[in-house]
Amino acid sequence: MTDAPPQPGPVIRPMTLADHDDVMNLMAQTPGVTLRDADSREATARYLERNPGLSFVATASGSIVGCVLSGHDGRRGYLQHLVVHPAWRHQGIGTSLVTHCLTGLERLGIFKSHVDVLHTNAPAQKFWEGLGWQLRTDIRRYSFVHGGRDNA
Repeated sequence: MTDAPPQPGPVIRPMTLADHDDVMNLMAQTPGVTLRDADSREATARYLERNPGLSFVATASGSIVGCVLSGHDGRRGYLQHLVVHPAWRHQGIGTSLVTHCLTGLERLGIFKSHVDVLHTNAPAQKFWEGLGWQLRTDIRRYSFVHGGRDNA
C-alpha cells in the first residue's frame, strides 16, 4: 500500500477580470461580506486597471478558494473583501493573500494600509488583530452616496 501524493497547496496569483464571477460567488456565500453595486464587473474592471497587480486570488484544484482586493490612493493602501472558503481556512491562505498585497503596496512606496470590517464580523476582527492590525478608535469614517443609489 502506498501513500497518496500530497495535495498541492493553493497558488496565489494576481486577480484578473476573468476571475470576477467566481470571486463574487465566493464573496456572496461568505457571511460578513457585503456586496454592493461597486462590486459590479465594470467597477471591478476599473479597480483592477487602476491598481494593477495588487489584488489576488488563491486557486486550488481549478477553483478560487480565496481572494482579496487591494488598491491605494497614492498615500495609503486599502484592502477589501479578504475571503477564504471555509474548507480552506486556517492554512495560512488569508495571511498569504494579505502579504502579497502589502508587498505590492510597499513596492509603490506605500507603507500604511487600512481595512474596513463590519462591527458584526467577529471572525474577521479576530483575524486582522491576529496579524497585528490596530483597531482605530480615534477616527470615524463618514460616507456619502451621490446620486441616490442605495446599494452603492
